Amino acid sequence: MSFVRLMSLSLITMLCFAGNSVFCRLALRQTSIDAASFTSVRLVSGALVLALLVYGRLRLRGAAAVRPAGLGGNWISALALFVYASTLSFSYANMSTGIGALLLFGAVQATMILTGLWRGERLNARQTAGLVVALAGVVAILSPGLDAPPLASALLMLTSGVAWGVYSLRGRSLADPTGDTAGNFLRATPMSVLLSALFLTHQHLDGQGVLYAVLSGAITSGLGYAMWYAVLPKLTRTRAAAVQLSVPVLASLAGALFVNEPITLGLLLTSTAVLGGIALVVYGKRSPG
Repeated sequence: MSFVRLMSLSLITMLCFAGNSVFCRLALRQTSIDAASFTSVRLVSGALVLALLVYGRLRLRGAAAVRPAGLGGNWISALALFVYASTLSFSYANMSTGIGALLLFGAVQATMILTGLWRGERLNARQTAGLVVALAGVVAILSPGLDAPPLASALLMLTSGVAWGVYSLRGRSLADPTGDTAGNFLRATPMSVLLSALFLTHQHLDGQGVLYAVLSGAITSGLGYAMWYAVLPKLTRTRAAAVQLSVPVLASLAGALFVNEPITLGLLLTSTAVLGGIALVVYGKRSPG
């Protein structure tokens, strides 16, 4: 795969990731769909689209095709996917698109960095300073103020980021990205149905909200994730982390454009601290562990 194609596909997947935040925020702010239903419709739509892709590939390859051409995945990754999707939905009910994406992908990168440390990697002085700056930015977001989201929503979004970080780490070694992603979505579907059953008394299926959930599940989640895990093994860890830093910026711009959310000075300052600090960690030279 050429460098230009690799970067182009990476940009498309980052637009999909930002689109997930925008679709979720649009649905929960401008329609009456509930968060549990949004999660269920999103995961079911993603599972159906990915299953159709796998089925079409099997038809093209003939009846003799076997794994890794079929469905794969595992229950641990499916659980991480479900936790990510469900906590994202509930947190976006009371949080702006930009702040949510910043907390989400800050937690994603923190999960990956801390996992590296746990596996024996070491940070030099510049990287340590970057980590401290990024954490200070997150604390500033959570501090009381005009831009601060409710603490419960912020904690849910951080949980969503940790779950997505776990899912991303487990996805680096996928032999068949489309088949494994489809299997994970299918496994996560009954979990989301159970979640909807638990919140049945609060269920409300709004037509426009369902449309946003379908777009999020079928396009920006299903197709976007399959594309991401196809290019992820071809990216270095530094490039994979770096391209994901663009998502909060893209989400903030999309939130201002489509959700009419202001880009405040507080958002700019905390974004600079979090993203700049993570960039120092990502691009700083690692000491041997």
